[in-house]
Amino acid sequence: MTDRFVPDLSVKIAGVTLKNPVVTASGTFGFGREYAEFFDLSRLGAVAAKGLTLLEKPGNPSPRIAETPSGILNSVGLQNPGVDAFIKEELPFLRTFDTKVIANVAGATEDDYFEIVDRVSDAGVDFIELNISCPNVKAGGLSFGARCDTVERVVAGAKKRAKAPLIVKLTPNVTDIAEIARAAEGAGADALSLINTLLGMRIDVRTRRPVLANLTGGLSGPAVLPVAVRMIYQVKKAVGIPIIGMGGVSSGADAAELMLAGADAVAVGTATLRDPMAPVKVLEELSDILAAAGMNAREITGAVLD
Repeated sequence: MTDRFVPDLSVKIAGVTLKNPVVTASGTFGFGREYAEFFDLSRLGAVAAKGLTLLEKPGNPSPRIAETPSGILNSVGLQNPGVDAFIKEELPFLRTFDTKVIANVAGATEDDYFEIVDRVSDAGVDFIELNISCPNVKAGGLSFGARCDTVERVVAGAKKRAKAPLIVKLTPNVTDIAEIARAAEGAGADALSLINTLLGMRIDVRTRRPVLANLTGGLSGPAVLPVAVRMIYQVKKAVGIPIIGMGGVSSGADAAELMLAGADAVAVGTATLRDPMAPVKVLEELSDILAAAGMNAREITGAVLD
């Protein structure tokens, strides 16, 4: 009987070592308090906190969540307590765990982004994720991430201020994702995360009115996995910086698929709303897949045979 191969799960993102490639997707994990009741957050490679704005933000009016085939639509609208409340109340809690902390920042203006980057940098987070891809706010978000010139301007300004590696979160709601990725890399991004949600809409046939109060929302869940695989594959060929892949991951096989396409790490999002243990289960299943293949986590990235 031969010994079972035990894979090295560690990965590097912009020079920072993560104990394993499984992280949480911002927007689905809050600040980790609820999930910490189910499992030790130290088991994860990193935790991405909920998107932060300069001031407290109530989000969009209800209804703002709707089920769809193989996923959900959300138009929560970046509800959060504001960056100062995060630094004072939530970051100390996250720091009690042996995991990396990713601060996700969003703004209505370029100056908003820059001010938040300054504050979370001084607070000492491990990564800053620049959210220029949220489809659920009327100002900022997607408008900054859909054109190369605005991507370059916001990323360059944030990079000057960031004291931690800068991850730029890309929207799939563009004509050419590779072009946007190259613009972010050229402006100084240390890593990329993709994909954010796809813009969608549902209508109640009885009332003939949109289901969401905001009319449209971001589609996430298993339905978007093939889009994420395709876009990560394209971006991997276009840039030389690390990629955190996300979009529909609910199993170890899903995670392995994104990594084969080019992701260095993988974020679990919508699946955690159905099963709080989803990130841990994805990690365990991914470890089994790597063990069976006789591969370490770093070796599977971009290993698709095309």
